[in-house]
Amino acid sequence: MAGPLVLYYRSECSLCDAMHGELLRSPLIDAGRLHRVDIDTDPQLQTRYDHKVPVLADSDGVEICHYFLDQQALEDYFATH
Repeated sequence: MAGPLVLYYRSECSLCDAMHGELLRSPLIDAGRLHRVDIDTDPQLQTRYDHKVPVLADSDGVEICHYFLDQQALEDYFATH
């Protein structure tokens, strides 16, 4: 079973809010295993994800998708992890 997923976001970001909502409605996601991290609380995360948020990644930092929820990429991720 795959580990927790991380949604890198920033506050007041409509794309971030949209992806979070889609993830919560996805039958593939257990909400208790989805962690949200505001990139604006960490300068390294700001540098890494500044223009890519929202970014969905696994706990090892492997990016699954960014900007919009890519359902196929999410399914592929779970099929291989």
